[in-house]
Amino acid sequence: MAADLATIREMAQRVATSHGLDVVDLDFHGAGKQRALRVFVEKNAAERGKLADLARSGGADALEDFGGADAVELALKDQLAGVTHKDCEVFSQDFGTLLDVEDAVPGAEYTLEVSSPGLDRKLTSAKEFERFDKSLVKLQTFSAVNGNRHWQGRIVKVRGGKLELDLRAVKQKRQKGAKGAHKTPAAQSVEIEIANVEKAQLVPEI
Repeated sequence: MAADLATIREMAQRVATSHGLDVVDLDFHGAGKQRALRVFVEKNAAERGKLADLARSGGADALEDFGGADAVELALKDQLAGVTHKDCEVFSQDFGTLLDVEDAVPGAEYTLEVSSPGLDRKLTSAKEFERFDKSLVKLQTFSAVNGNRHWQGRIVKVRGGKLELDLRAVKQKRQKGAKGAHKTPAAQSVEIEIANVEKAQLVPEI
């Protein structure tokens, strides 16, 4: 019997909420004893707000409750959103116990992996595109836009179900035309329907 990922995600979010976290993504892969359930978590909006306030006020002593200065810096950048190793460990313990009690992952052994979404996190909704406004992203569309399905650029606007990318931030990959089509002037921006985005993720800026 296959695992019900919708139910497992709902369970994961319940546990995450109790720890001031949100579930960003979840997947189940592998077979036999190599099966792994991966859960990506981040501090929720309220906790990120606390981190940002502490960082602005310079409350160094209080930062230890939230994972130290590194966590606050990440929260201000809104990338890893302040998730610490301790956050992942506590969530993993509680969520793992709930999975066992509910027998939510039937069959052979599996490994539970919990981590932050990372600097190259996926973006899956208009809300997330808005949150990471001004960030570099790379994405793939279902249908071609201006003859291209692969784009990289900086988010400059999210409105009306569309996002606009500033393409000047990175060098774009050119689509090959029939028998070496003539080059056309490079566009400076592109507007893409969010519903047309097949997959998207942040591009780390180090």
